[in-house]
Amino acid sequence: MRALGIILAGGNNERLLDLTHYRAVAAMPIAGCYRAIDFPLSNMSNSGIKKVAVITQYNSQSLIEHLSSSKWWDFGRKQGGLFVLSPHITSENSLWYRGTADAIYQNISFLKNSHEPYAIITSGDGIYRMNYNEVLEYHVSKRADMTIVCTEMDMEEAKNYGVIEMDDQNRIINFEEKPLEPQSRLASTGVYIIRRRLLIELLEEISKEGRFDIVNDIIIRYRKKKKIFAYVHQGYWKCIARLKGYYNANMDFLKKENRDYFFRTYPYIASKVADEPPAKFNFGAVVNNSLVGSGSIINGRVENSVTFRKVFVGEHSVVRNSLILDNAFIGKNCYIENCIVDSKSNLPDGSIYKGEKAEPRIVINKTPLYL
Repeated sequence: MRALGIILAGGNNERLLDLTHYRAVAAMPIAGCYRAIDFPLSNMSNSGIKKVAVITQYNSQSLIEHLSSSKWWDFGRKQGGLFVLSPHITSENSLWYRGTADAIYQNISFLKNSHEPYAIITSGDGIYRMNYNEVLEYHVSKRADMTIVCTEMDMEEAKNYGVIEMDDQNRIINFEEKPLEPQSRLASTGVYIIRRRLLIELLEEISKEGRFDIVNDIIIRYRKKKKIFAYVHQGYWKCIARLKGYYNANMDFLKKENRDYFFRTYPYIASKVADEPPAKFNFGAVVNNSLVGSGSIINGRVENSVTFRKVFVGEHSVVRNSLILDNAFIGKNCYIENCIVDSKSNLPDGSIYKGEKAEPRIVINKTPLYL
């Protein structure tokens, strides 16, 4: 493909509360055995993009470990490859990334040393499937300077995103970031296509003025000077940057049509494969409408839930409408409903935790069960 890929996965996120205290949003577990970054990475690979950079910063250890081998997404080749870019001190700069544009600017040598005419920029917190070739063809046909992929959502949800207004030719005439009263149902997905040379030019220009953000300092500032078009994405799209969005995205995978769409329709969403045994269901276990990750041992009842890898559920325990992340231990006679149990949590016998569907409860208990 005539484009390189850039995945922005370095932002600090406090909207997921304690879940991102030790991990990046892009490393958040999804659908039993995936990570959020698997989705944009797979989209890049499936679209024929051979050269992809993942820009990391906050809590990047688990994300970097997940990206330790590029073979899972078929980037292990002589031409191109997968590049993990983190902040680094040089004689000219000792600052962390100060915004999305600055994160790319501090790695501008990646752009200058590349030869692809276009750049596809996306975030690491979106759950979706997309053929970037179709977006690029649209971008070229419009002779656009920049194309923003957007999707329709209800007005209340649109308050959390960049809201787009466009004319009858799909040219963006207004872009408002997180408005209190949205004037449109079209919201940006954080996926952009732009000519590589133009991106370099804009980054160098705004950097001189101490500007560091793609949305405010490029899109909003240049929306009248440059030809910026909207491409409307019709398929599934969900952002997991907020607690409710993360919970709902995982619960969506309990629907067969969503699992088929992502994992059983070619080209598939790929992930790093863990060498673990299949899940084990002991005598007395009852599992209804749930996903159970590999290496898990279920002794109790699991209903309408997602349990990730190597989860243990004790006898006579009930897990309902919940997410149980990797390596969590739930003892006997526990009751968990409308909760997100964090990785490596140890819930002793008789524990009771209950949240609300509209506001799931985060459960974290990483103290040893036995001292």
